[in-house]
Amino acid sequence: MDIICPKCGQVFKIDGSGYAQIVQQVRDHEFDEELERRKRAMEREKDDALKIDRMEQEKLRSAELAKKDGELAEKKQEIERLKAQLDKTEAEKKLAVSEAVRETDKHLSEQGAEISKLRGDLELQKKENELRENSLIEQYKGEIRLREEEIERLKDFKARQSTKMVGESLEQHCMTQFNQIRTTAFPNAYFEKDNDAKTGSKGDFIYRESSDGTEFISIMFEMKNEMDTTATKHKNEDFFKELDKDRNEKKCEYAVLVSLLENDNEFYNNGIVDVSYRYPKMFVIRPQFFIPIISLLRNAALNSLRYQRELQLVRSQQLDLRNFESEMMSFKEAFSRNYDIASRKFRTAIEEIDKTIDHLQKTKDALLSSENQLRLANNKAEDLSIKKLTKNAPSVREMFEEISSEE
Repeated sequence: MDIICPKCGQVFKIDGSGYAQIVQQVRDHEFDEELERRKRAMEREKDDALKIDRMEQEKLRSAELAKKDGELAEKKQEIERLKAQLDKTEAEKKLAVSEAVRETDKHLSEQGAEISKLRGDLELQKKENELRENSLIEQYKGEIRLREEEIERLKDFKARQSTKMVGESLEQHCMTQFNQIRTTAFPNAYFEKDNDAKTGSKGDFIYRESSDGTEFISIMFEMKNEMDTTATKHKNEDFFKELDKDRNEKKCEYAVLVSLLENDNEFYNNGIVDVSYRYPKMFVIRPQFFIPIISLLRNAALNSLRYQRELQLVRSQQLDLRNFESEMMSFKEAFSRNYDIASRKFRTAIEEIDKTIDHLQKTKDALLSSENQLRLANNKAEDLSIKKLTKNAPSVREMFEEISSEE
C-alpha cells in the first residue's frame, strides 16, 4: 500500500503490518495530541478556576480585611474611649480621694472640737453637779435642822409644862381662835371662862347668844389634853359624865369636849363626833373643829329660833298645830340632813389633814435620805466617761482613740 506524506508528498509503500503500525502510531499521536489538548484545556480551566477562586478569595479577604479594619477601628475608638474614661476616672478618683481626705480632715477636726467640747461640758457638768449637790445638801441639812429644832422646842415645851399648863395652853388656843373672829362672826355672843364653882365643879368655857332678848344657843366647853409622858392615859369617855353634869347645872343646851386625848383613835379623828348615844346633845371634837362646831350649832339654833317664833305666832293665831308639827319634823329632817352633810365634809377635811401630815412625814423621810441619793448621783457623774458616751458611736470612739494615741 502506497502512502503519500502530506508534508513532503513522498510516496511510501507499506505492508499490512506496517500500516497497522502507522495507524497505531497515528492513533497514538492523535490520542496524545487530544490528551495534550485536553490537558491544556484542563490546565486553562484549572487556571481559570484558580483565577476565579483567587478572585473570590481576594474578594473574601478584602471583605474580611475591611471587616477587620472596621473592627480594629471600633476597637481603637473603644480603646480611646476607655482611655479617656480611665483618665476621667483617675481624675475623679483623685478628686474623690482629695475630697475624702478634706472631709476626713474636716470631720476629724469637728470630732476633735466636739470631743473637746464634750470634755469641757463634762467638766462643767461635774462642777455644776458638785455645786448643786452641795447646795441641796446644805438646803436639806438646813431644813432638817430647822425641823429638828422645832421638834426639840416642842418636846422641851411639853417637858417644861405641868399637866395643868398643858390644859391651859389648849384653852388659850381656843380662846385665841374665837377672839380672832369674834367681832366679825359672833359680835353679839358671850364666850368666857366658866368661873362659877358653887356647885362643886365647873367647865372651861361657856358660849351663849341671844336675839331680841331670847337666848337661842348655849354651849358648855371642856378642854382636855395631857402630856405625852403622862403615865396614866385618860380616855375621852372619862369626862363625859362630869361634862354633862356641868352642862345641866349651868343650864346649857349643848356640851362639847375639845380633846387631844386618844390621838390614835380613828373614831375621834374623823371630825365632829356625836356621842349623844351616851349623853344628850354632846359632841367630841379636835381643836381644829372648835370654830366649825360653834358655827354649825349656832346656825341650826338660828333656824330653830325662827321656828320658835313662828310657833308663837301660830299659837297666837290659833293655827292648826298639826301643820306646825309637820313643819317642825321637816326642820328636824333638814337639820339632820344638813348635819350629816356637814359631818361628811368635816370627815373629808380631817382626812385631807391626815394626808397632809403623812405627806410632811414623807417629805421629812425624803430629806433624810436625800444625802445618800445625792452621793449615788455624784458617783454616777464621776463614773461618766468618754468611753461610755461613745458606746453606741464606734466611729467617734475610733476617732477619739486615734486622737488619744496621737497625743
